[in-house]
Amino acid sequence: MEKLLDDDLQKEPSEVFQIESKLGKGSYGSVYKAKHKKNGFTVAAKLVPVDSELSDIVKEISIMQQCKSDYIVQYYGSFYDSHDLWIVMEYCGAGSVSDIMRLRNKTCNEEEIAIILQGSLKGLEYIHQLKKIHRDIKAGNILLTEEGNAKLADFGVAGQLSDTLAKRNTVIGTPYWMAPEVIQEIGYHYSADIWSLGITAIEMADGKPPYADIHPMRALFMIPSQPPPTLLNPSIWSPSFVNFITQCLVKNPDQRPSASQLLLNCEFIINASSPDHLIATIKQANEIRENRQHEEDTIQSRGSVTEEERTTDNGTMVRCSGDTATSLSSESSMIVRDSLSSSVEAPTMLINATDDDSEAGGDTLTEQPHKSNKSPSQFAHQKKLQENGVKESAAQSPCGPLNPNAFVNVEEIYRNLETKSYNELQQLLSRIDSDLQAELNNLEIRYLHKRQPILDAISEKSKPIAASVNSK
Repeated sequence: MEKLLDDDLQKEPSEVFQIESKLGKGSYGSVYKAKHKKNGFTVAAKLVPVDSELSDIVKEISIMQQCKSDYIVQYYGSFYDSHDLWIVMEYCGAGSVSDIMRLRNKTCNEEEIAIILQGSLKGLEYIHQLKKIHRDIKAGNILLTEEGNAKLADFGVAGQLSDTLAKRNTVIGTPYWMAPEVIQEIGYHYSADIWSLGITAIEMADGKPPYADIHPMRALFMIPSQPPPTLLNPSIWSPSFVNFITQCLVKNPDQRPSASQLLLNCEFIINASSPDHLIATIKQANEIRENRQHEEDTIQSRGSVTEEERTTDNGTMVRCSGDTATSLSSESSMIVRDSLSSSVEAPTMLINATDDDSEAGGDTLTEQPHKSNKSPSQFAHQKKLQENGVKESAAQSPCGPLNPNAFVNVEEIYRNLETKSYNELQQLLSRIDSDLQAELNNLEIRYLHKRQPILDAISEKSKPIAASVNSK
C-alpha cells in the first residue's frame, strides 16, 4: 500500500479498518494496530481527538507526506470520524527499540546497535537533505519492522529549515536527548539530531540515557555545562563503538559529523550487519508481547490477580556488551527498567518558541496573551508551572534566595531514623521528593528571569542583521 484510495477516504474509518489492538501512545494521540477490511493490509492508525489543537498534527502530516524513504515510517492518508482524526501509517510489527529492550528485559548488544544506528542514519540523511530536523531522536521513536529494518517515526516536533544557513532557536525535544545548543537557545542545525543519536546509542547500550536518574529540569542545566557523556563502562565496548559515540557527542555542533559522513567514514557503521540479524531478537520480543497480552486477557476474564502473578519479574535485567551479557543487580536493574518504561512515554518538551517558529514551520504549543508584561518564553514557563501546582506568588521574588522555611527541616528528617516505621520513612521520602520539585520550580523561574533580558537584547540586535541578509 502506498496510500489510501479515494473510495476509502469517503467512508467512515470504522467501515474501512478494524481496530485490533492498542500499540501505545504517541505525540498527541493513541496508536492502534488496524487491518484494512477489504484487502487485509495491516496499518498503524494514530487517533487524535477532534477537539485537540490540530495545527501541529497538520504539520506532522505535511512532513510525513513529503517523506518517501525506506527509512521513514510511511504515511498512507488521514480522515475524520465523529470523534477522532485518523492518521494511517505504515505498521512496524516489532515496535520501537525501547519496546524491544523493555519486553526482553535486556539492553542491545553491539551488533544490534550498529544495525539500528545505520538505518537511523540513513533516515536522518534523507530528512536532512530535505532541510528538515527531526528534533526528537530516541529509542522510542525508532521503529523496527519484522524484517529488522529501522525507520524513524513521530514527526510531531520536526522542524523545517527555510534555507541551508538557517538555524532554529526553539528549545524542543525530550530533555535527556537534547543537544547542548538546543537547551542554550543559541541556534541549532541538523547536527542536533546527531547529538540525540549519540545519546540514543548510549540508551541502547546502557538501558537509559545519561542523567536519566535525575530530574529532567536539572538535566537541562547539566547537559550544557558538563563534559560530553559517555557509556557507563566504556571498557566493555569496542573502540569503534566508543568512537562513534565520541564523534556524535562533540559539544561544538559545527565539529560533529553529518549523517552522510558517519555512513561513509565511521568504522562502526560501515561494518554493521544486515537487518536480518535482528529477526531472532524481534521474534523473541513479539513472543513475549503476545504471551503477556494473553496473560492479561486471561486475568481480566477471571477478574482477579494472584500473588504469584504480581511477582513474576525477578528484578534482574541483563546488560549486553558486544556478544556477552551480564546480569545487573536488582537495584540497578530496577533503575534501567524504569528508564526503559519511561522512555516510551517520555514527554517532549517545548521550553521556548520564538516568533520565527510560525514562519519556519515550527511549533508554538502555548497560546500567548495579547496583553502581558512577560515575554513569550516567561509566559509559557509560568503557564506550565501553574499547571503543575506552582502558584504565581512563588515567582514574585524570583531572584531572591529560596525560602528555607518552605521546605522540610533537614534535622527533622534525619533525627532517629532507626526508630521510625516503614510507613513513616516512606512519608519522609515523599516529602523530600515534593520539596525537590518545588525547589526546581523556583530555580527554573529564577533562571528564566535572569536570562530573558539578555535573550531579548540579543533578539533586538539580530533584527537589523536579519533584515540586511533578507534584503540581499
